[in-house]
Amino acid sequence: MKHSISLRLCAMFAAVSLVVFTLTGVGLFVLIKRQLFDELREALSTRARIASLIVYHAPNVEKWGSVEEKLADLSPADSRMHYFVDGPDPRFRFGKPITGEVIGKLGRDYLLVHPPGNGYDVITTAYVVPANGDRPSVRLVVSSDCERTEQMLRSFGIALGVLIAASTVAVALLSRAVTRFGLEPLTRLSREASQLSPSNRRQRLHADALPEELHELATSFNGALERLDRAYERLESFNADVAHELRTPVSILIGQTQVALTRDRSVLQLRQTLQSNLEEFERLRVIVNDMLFLSRSDRGEQATDLTEVSLRAEVLRMLEFLDMPLEEAQLSVTVQGEAGASVNTSLFGRAMSNLLVNAIQHSRPGTMLRVEIVPQRGLVEIAVSNAGEPIDPVACEHIFDRFYRLQEARSNSHENHGLGLSIVKAVAEMHGGTVFVRSTGGVNTFGFSVAVDSGDGDGSQRMAPVGSPRPGRTALPVHVSS
Repeated sequence: MKHSISLRLCAMFAAVSLVVFTLTGVGLFVLIKRQLFDELREALSTRARIASLIVYHAPNVEKWGSVEEKLADLSPADSRMHYFVDGPDPRFRFGKPITGEVIGKLGRDYLLVHPPGNGYDVITTAYVVPANGDRPSVRLVVSSDCERTEQMLRSFGIALGVLIAASTVAVALLSRAVTRFGLEPLTRLSREASQLSPSNRRQRLHADALPEELHELATSFNGALERLDRAYERLESFNADVAHELRTPVSILIGQTQVALTRDRSVLQLRQTLQSNLEEFERLRVIVNDMLFLSRSDRGEQATDLTEVSLRAEVLRMLEFLDMPLEEAQLSVTVQGEAGASVNTSLFGRAMSNLLVNAIQHSRPGTMLRVEIVPQRGLVEIAVSNAGEPIDPVACEHIFDRFYRLQEARSNSHENHGLGLSIVKAVAEMHGGTVFVRSTGGVNTFGFSVAVDSGDGDGSQRMAPVGSPRPGRTALPVHVSS
């Protein structure tokens, strides 16, 4: 079930308003109640002082009659005020006592009494009038019912409750309009987002006119669109390059097969055709395997089965494997530096082999390749340098892109399908590293880095495996073809 932000905001505004109005109303009700009862106590105290003076100035029975008349005159017709005088001499008594349950105190000298069968409470206070003449000491009790005060408080409470309810409803209705107005930028943002389509990938949300709270969201969304656009362009380019690379061997296979079928062929000729087709199939297999590997790398796959090795020993192992290509190219190699790292030896060897083969293909005969292992903070860089034609800075930015080949390398495109350096980049990223290329002074340097444990510092103090070459400079001999 979908929930509306506007309705949720309205409900929250209404709930908050109800709480605030209720607390305010309760506080106001308590304040008014206290004020009314204070006034009631003040009036009761005034009447009690007047009545005590009247009683005090009646020293004998002859004057007590006038006291009864005056106390009767002080009692209003609505019987709100009551006087009761009690003492040991029955001749000096007046009125009837207030009976009922004492339900509370209002100050030190006032009691709140609930008479039986009465819907309203009574507030009372008592004075002791000292003896005078023949009259002994008597007790004066003055009381007043709270009917009018309680009726007023009840009416005020009902009015306050109705006002709170009406105000809460009004806030809910007004907040509906306010939230719609306040959420208009979000509605506009949603409309813009709904207009995005693959046919117009360059369209972006207008973040400048949005409020601060939505500006960051729109900016992040535009950033995501930028990344998706780049990924889409990369995918389109990758698909086009794959189609181009696969078209050549497929065309060769089709052409050779059609030629072989045009007329009868000898067994030797058919064997030669099949051998040529097998070479093209092998090339297709390599391209497909490389593309599958790069696809796994794109999904964020990390290197597993890591082994702590000497990178120098791994480089020397790959140089030994490439001894024949180095001899044919009349190249020598020197290895500098040492470091240890946890790597997948198969992936590391694949990346190292691609770098060395790339250097062999683009080096002049009789020159030297230089392999440097340089520990950095948290990384180890492995660089392969060779003397060669300078590389354009623009080309350096794309040299590790898939199927990218320099113009001068087009001549050997049959052997080189342009994924070697892309695989180096993928291996580096799977090991938490990066790739780099430099072309200065007639020397081209290609390399990648792998991450090392942070606890090992720069990695330079790692111990090489037993039997590995000692750190220093190792030069392979120059092999010259006869």
